[in-house]
Amino acid sequence: MPIERFTGDVDLFHATDFVLPPVRPNTRTMLTVHDLSFLRTPETAAPRLRRYLSRVVPKSIATANHILADSEATRRDIIEIYGTPPEKVSVLLSGVSSHFHPTDNPALQAQVRHKYGINDTPYLFSVGTVQPRKNYARTVEALVKLRQRGFDLQVVIAGGRGWLEDQVYEAIEKHNMQTFVQFIGFVDDADLPILYAGASVSIFASLYEGFGLPVLESMACGTPVITSNVSSMPEVAGDVAPMVAPSDAEAIAQHVERLLSDPEVYSDVRRRGLQHVKQFTWEQSAQQLHDLYQRFATK
Repeated sequence: MPIERFTGDVDLFHATDFVLPPVRPNTRTMLTVHDLSFLRTPETAAPRLRRYLSRVVPKSIATANHILADSEATRRDIIEIYGTPPEKVSVLLSGVSSHFHPTDNPALQAQVRHKYGINDTPYLFSVGTVQPRKNYARTVEALVKLRQRGFDLQVVIAGGRGWLEDQVYEAIEKHNMQTFVQFIGFVDDADLPILYAGASVSIFASLYEGFGLPVLESMACGTPVITSNVSSMPEVAGDVAPMVAPSDAEAIAQHVERLLSDPEVYSDVRRRGLQHVKQFTWEQSAQQLHDLYQRFATK
């Protein structure tokens, strides 16, 4: 059944999340593909979701008049894996909301920490669904190394429970880190910038990301972030965030140690992050999307 039965006639239909529904023959279509993690890191995807996306995404990409990718890395994946003509795929970068900014308010920090049960121990902060692609097990291993070197740190992870999550819990139990790793679940939008700003360092060492917005959110809040050197993360991080191979827990630990041991390095990374993030705005994204709508709706 064509989507116009529900929407009425449209000049352009934009499917914003991987799957293009049936449309009438003369309706022009646009499709957003956020990432191809279900193909690039299939071992980290829920089997049922992987089977579904493997079936519907190729057909949607082939059918759509134009594709939007969240990053150049995702654009390359779409072209390489599906043989999509390069001119059919545009990159539409995300922006960072203005409510992500440095917060130096001890009373507010204490209030938010109390709300989520975070004690006074300095913390490393990670954001994302608890699932293998987020690579939290390596973050736990890095924490072990840091605590062995005398750094009194804990890890706080904000994000809902996902799938195939047992490996991170197994890593925590294996290294007896139950006291030093805290899952706080989903957090209120208003609290997230305060949690970023209160962290010593953020860690976003994913195995694969279509964009990696937490890298920019952390920068915008004035907290240095360590990220992976794969998929879209180098695009997002620029030359600011230290990057590591996602399998290298020792490299994560070394970068945290360097940041926390050298105030000049910490201050420089913080300053450059605040400057770097200014180029990622939702106003810019909206203008680009508006121009693409104009271009493809009138063909």
